[in-house]
Amino acid sequence: MSHSTHMRSSIGALVLLLSCFDNLVFGELSQDFSKCRNFFYKGTPPRGVNALGYEPICQCFKNQFRFATMYQRQHRTPLYSAYVISSADEKSPLFKRPISWMYEPQLAFSHGNTEMKTFDRLVDKNVMKSQAVPQDYKNSGYTRGHLNPSMHQNTRDDRVATFTLTNIVPQRQDSNLELWKSWEENVLKMFKAFCEGPMYVITGVMPYANGARWIKNRVYVPEYMWSAYCCPSYKAKLPLFPTYAAVGRNDRNSGEEIVPVNPNARTALRGYDVRMMPLNTLEGILAQRLNMPISLFEGRCQ
Repeated sequence: MSHSTHMRSSIGALVLLLSCFDNLVFGELSQDFSKCRNFFYKGTPPRGVNALGYEPICQCFKNQFRFATMYQRQHRTPLYSAYVISSADEKSPLFKRPISWMYEPQLAFSHGNTEMKTFDRLVDKNVMKSQAVPQDYKNSGYTRGHLNPSMHQNTRDDRVATFTLTNIVPQRQDSNLELWKSWEENVLKMFKAFCEGPMYVITGVMPYANGARWIKNRVYVPEYMWSAYCCPSYKAKLPLFPTYAAVGRNDRNSGEEIVPVNPNARTALRGYDVRMMPLNTLEGILAQRLNMPISLFEGRCQ
């Protein structure tokens, strides 16, 4: 076994040892990510997220933590999800998307379970009040956009766990299935080709600068998607390491001050461009748009 394979196996074993029910009190949303800090570089979540209403969730599925999400209950969407990327085993069975989506009982009930659950046919009013439900996305004109994409996970259970609506934002189809997907695929390729240890990823959203957008007056629509990775151990000296980032347009009619439009893109995709950039450029954009001086990775992943 190579050194890099051993490191990735060790990380996987660590995650498996973190039992949700051994570490979390039933029905109590944590005030921080203390139970799932392993999904952040050096165990340190992004600094500077100081707005009211954000709730940290250690995302639990089958009694194991799978990733971490900073959730906004009033928006019924996450601000970001953080995870450790792992490449799928090419020999593993083909993954099929789960038929049913999931929700967080701990957001809906004072004594709710900390483990995500599949939606019932009749959605409880407390669930509907606290978070997005499948009906919100039906005929909305938006797809369900993953912040932690299933393609970045290895085991079937890790992939299934990404299909909770607390990991989802309203995303235009041509962004979700085309240009933003290409960014996600490129990150996975770089991980496989150049990382010699874990790759920490944080993916989130930016609201509109002027006037909120909603689907069905319930779920907040982002103007931009953003993502950054941290790979502290990598092969040789490479320009896109140890960190790099990107911002993607989720509205083809947005201005071009953050992400310019490629006039040569085919018509269907024009306006959903993705701009790659250094980490500090992304953090500067987030500080201005979110009005929060966010630092995504401890020590800038050095």
